[in-house]
Amino acid sequence: EEGEAFGYLGHNLPQERLTVAVGSVAQARSAIAAAIDYTKNRKAFGTPVASFQNTKFELAACSTEVEAAQAMLDRAVSLHVEGELSAADAARVKLFCTEMQQRVVDRCLQLFGGYGYTMEYPIARLYTDARVARIYAGTSEVMKVIIAKSLGL
Repeated sequence: EEGEAFGYLGHNLPQERLTVAVGSVAQARSAIAAAIDYTKNRKAFGTPVASFQNTKFELAACSTEVEAAQAMLDRAVSLHVEGELSAADAARVKLFCTEMQQRVVDRCLQLFGGYGYTMEYPIARLYTDARVARIYAGTSEVMKVIIAKSLGL
């Protein structure tokens, strides 16, 4: 009906935000896989970069962040299937997963060094995608406003 477009759009926003969160977790996992593959094959000082303690620590931290996001995402998907995913819960999962994606991809790109900026490596595209994920379907700041409203603020 005329004049109801925003209402129609708003009805689908929680599912759209959930979809963005799913993509963010998947892309963060891809970044970790790419970084593991690259660091196992790239040598520095005659040693595979993957054998350095810092590399192991960075990838372990990234893996932990992804698993935390996955748990939050799994809960949100269950709520959605039950028809109980609220706008605030969708905002929380979208905010958390896209911000996690940015952190993880950034840390993984660092392990590539200068090669991380060349389009020959998938990490460069993952980096670009991670940045835009925090914008579409509502910026991180908009997600925070929605969450704050749900807190009575």
